[in-house]
Amino acid sequence: MPCLNEAETLAICIIKAKRFLVENNVHGEVLIADNGSTDGSQSIARQHGARVINVPVRGYGAALAAGIEAAAGRYVAMADADDSYDFLGLMPFLERLRAGDDLVMGNRFKGGIAPGAMPPLHRYLGNPVLSLAGRLFFKAPVGDFHCGLRAFRRNAILQLGLVTTGMEFASEMVVKAQLAGLKLSEVPTTLVPDGRSRAPHLRSWRDGWRHLKFLLTYAPKWLAFYPGLIIGGIGLIGTLLTIRGTFHIAGLNFGVHSLLLFATGIMVGAQLVSFAVLARLFGVHDGLWKTTDNIELARRWFTIDRCVVYGLLLVLAGLGFLIWAVGGWAVLGFHDIHGERLMRVSIMAVLFLSLGVQAMISGFIAALLGND
Repeated sequence: MPCLNEAETLAICIIKAKRFLVENNVHGEVLIADNGSTDGSQSIARQHGARVINVPVRGYGAALAAGIEAAAGRYVAMADADDSYDFLGLMPFLERLRAGDDLVMGNRFKGGIAPGAMPPLHRYLGNPVLSLAGRLFFKAPVGDFHCGLRAFRRNAILQLGLVTTGMEFASEMVVKAQLAGLKLSEVPTTLVPDGRSRAPHLRSWRDGWRHLKFLLTYAPKWLAFYPGLIIGGIGLIGTLLTIRGTFHIAGLNFGVHSLLLFATGIMVGAQLVSFAVLARLFGVHDGLWKTTDNIELARRWFTIDRCVVYGLLLVLAGLGFLIWAVGGWAVLGFHDIHGERLMRVSIMAVLFLSLGVQAMISGFIAALLGND
């Protein structure tokens, strides 16, 4: 149990946890990872037979990581020390672990949430949205990504190299377990109002953003690849339609200024796609996830040699448009620089030059990730 000034509820949590061990003939211990309590929580824990470790690095994730590291058991169950979770209902978690699962999550939406136990913002917006994002991004079979009651094989979780120190630790555990191919499952659990008189440490918007930020960081396909394809695709279609002249749709005119926007869309789309590919290559290189056929295809296409060739061809095309633009400007006596035809050619010159430089740089960055 992570603990920061939980004197009001810590004793009852320890009593229930020890009762579970005795009633189910489970050999175990109650470990309190204290994060700097100043209300006597450490003494209360020791008085009730719990082992206490002091965790100087502040944060929910820091306390849990230290507790997992210090735990002596093969299996570890974690839960808050605020008396909101059912410590007497841990047997379904232990049964799933004994059956071979690596991480067993509680699901409060299936088990039951008592009135007043979860703020409406968390129950109907934050938790469902973030859990949906986790399932969509990572295909994790988890309906309650942020349930504070979960159990796992200690060695399996330690091998994940969890590093976050805040509330997003809950998401990091699930995401990295899924990426590492661990066996995940969930069981219903209940949530009741906590027994504290003070406000919880959780800050809804700050910690919600930290969770979402973590999910997006580890999902480059959704953060950059898919948006890049959409933005770049729209830009490409629009560029093909406006490169030769103005076209009209539903009374709207799309001319040279629209071409500038569409060309920008191509550049932004290409940047996002290349970022996503490089992020995936980095993830495989750093052991964050396993390689796939698509990643191996990207590895073959994102070599320095290939990217330099792609880049040089694009740069040459850009220089061709640039020469064309300068020639057209010369014909105009270097005066009318706002001619629409000249602007179109100039936009294409900038587009191809930018894409060419980006392609070459991407190849060199990929080489830093062991892709040569």
